[in-house]
Amino acid sequence: MSEIKMNELNIKEDERLHVLNHSCAHLLAQAVKHLYPQAKFWVGPVITDGFYYDMDLGDAVIAEADLPLIEKEMKKCAKDGKNIIRQEISKAEALEMFKDDEYKIDLINNMDENETVISCYRQGDFVDLCRGPHVENTKQMKYFKLLKVSGAYFKGDSKNKVMQRIYGICFENQEDLDAYLLYLQDARDRDHRKIGREMEIFMLSDLVGKGLPLWLPNGYVIWRTLQNYITDKEIAHGYQHVHTPDLGSVALYKTSGHWDHYKADMFAPMVKMDEDNEDMTLKQLLEGIDKNKIDDVYVLRPMNCPHHMVIYGSKGHSYRDLPLRIAEVANDFRYEAQGAVKGIERARCFTQNDSHIFCTPEQIEAEFKGVLDLIMEVYKDFGITEYKCRLSLRDPADTEKYFPDDEMWNTAEDSLRRVMSGLDLDYFEAVGEAAFYGPKLDVLVKPAIGNEVALSTIQLDFLLPRRFELNYINEEGEKKTPVVIHRAILGSIDRFVSFLLEETKGKLPLWLAPQQFSVIPVNPNEHTDYAREVTERLQREGFRAKLDDRNEKLGYRIREAQVKKVTVQLVIGDNEVNNKTVTARRYGSQATETMDFEEFIKAMHKEVDEKQLAK
Repeated sequence: MSEIKMNELNIKEDERLHVLNHSCAHLLAQAVKHLYPQAKFWVGPVITDGFYYDMDLGDAVIAEADLPLIEKEMKKCAKDGKNIIRQEISKAEALEMFKDDEYKIDLINNMDENETVISCYRQGDFVDLCRGPHVENTKQMKYFKLLKVSGAYFKGDSKNKVMQRIYGICFENQEDLDAYLLYLQDARDRDHRKIGREMEIFMLSDLVGKGLPLWLPNGYVIWRTLQNYITDKEIAHGYQHVHTPDLGSVALYKTSGHWDHYKADMFAPMVKMDEDNEDMTLKQLLEGIDKNKIDDVYVLRPMNCPHHMVIYGSKGHSYRDLPLRIAEVANDFRYEAQGAVKGIERARCFTQNDSHIFCTPEQIEAEFKGVLDLIMEVYKDFGITEYKCRLSLRDPADTEKYFPDDEMWNTAEDSLRRVMSGLDLDYFEAVGEAAFYGPKLDVLVKPAIGNEVALSTIQLDFLLPRRFELNYINEEGEKKTPVVIHRAILGSIDRFVSFLLEETKGKLPLWLAPQQFSVIPVNPNEHTDYAREVTERLQREGFRAKLDDRNEKLGYRIREAQVKKVTVQLVIGDNEVNNKTVTARRYGSQATETMDFEEFIKAMHKEVDEKQLAK
């Protein structure tokens, strides 16, 4: 068995695999040069999950179908068993050696030979500029796989030429390579975009716009169920829900400070067009806004906190009113880079489960604990057990980076430490990682595939209430500034759904499944009346059930329900009709169970009410 945990693999940090993969990038380049003599190469670095090499092949284009041919040539080069020899050269020698490759010339011209040792590595008929280190012989690179090909701008600049990038990975033995390829297949099977298509949860359309997912009926069932779930949870924990506009004035975001620090990630501002500004460019509009020459300008909001600050500030507050917990399930908009958008995991329009708690400094500890209790409650309902907490604190030595209030920082950080210790949660401190305006806690969840994700966040904020001049009257009748706690339990509903789909492979618990039951008569001509009776009763009981009485073979209809990941298939035949029973089969299982229909309904209500995990 492989000792490498593939979901924790980091080749960059594994010394032996780092050297092996860097060497394999050269093996790839050698093979490509054999097959495409006109090839020129830029860089071939090691990355977390293998290596890649950027290359210019002139008019030739490499497709995924070409990778096996390149692999074959790589194996041939490896079998040849050439020693890999390092050679240190002068800058002049390097420029002469690579004079026909403008990409290497660019690298060399940026080197200072007084500060950098310039070296190259030779293996047989191939030589490449590199600082190393490498393995000793090409025979040491036997267990590799080319994974994909894509385009990449030279130097990452969109103004430059698009080069071809080939990704690969190399291991020390076949067992590890096979384990990694199985891991990749599992990742493909878990991809929420694939599952979303199969279950008809969401769709994407370039016509609508990149990064703007469309929630389909099945998906909106999940979305609405989650919204109701978290709203009910928050109400039970003393939150008051509000509804605020999807846009706000630029003045609002100037007050909050987001305009100065975040506008590059926001959608362009909007003004009413008239004859005075119809020829205005976006640059002129932004300059006018920054110089306060243009007002009545609006933007789609990237976050909700400014709106909630205004709600708090709309009336006076006493210390007796605090804590005040304002919550909202709100749409937000961020102009993510086109290459960064990914299904519903990272989109340009998303819905946050957001809240802002206004409290006194003395209440920080209790409120922080209350939020953590809510997070743990929610995680239990979803079976999330692998997580740890990162407590981001300020670096006291850095007086420029953080809001200047030593007493407030010390009080807040000590409170958070006490809460974490009291709850006996696994956490680590990250000094210097706090935001400018306060310490925060991220709950890092380990998914089945990929790196840890920060699913839930609790952020203390000393600054924003000051920017909005918020206050409360304390016991001595003095005006004081409240502390704000930003918190998100599910994060965005969109990303949480993508997380659930990938964790469960679409096998959602009954209470959350878009279609809970598929009622399938064995013979549509003989068993449909009772099957319809069962379906309609389930619907009256509040379940999501559909009748499948199509004139198709029974096996076909059952398989289709399995493909669509319907939680329970109810097969209705002679015995079920005569005995008023149902025969149930769960998604992903071959086993069946026949039950009295009334008892079955009671059991299903219990499963939903208790938020039981998928069976």
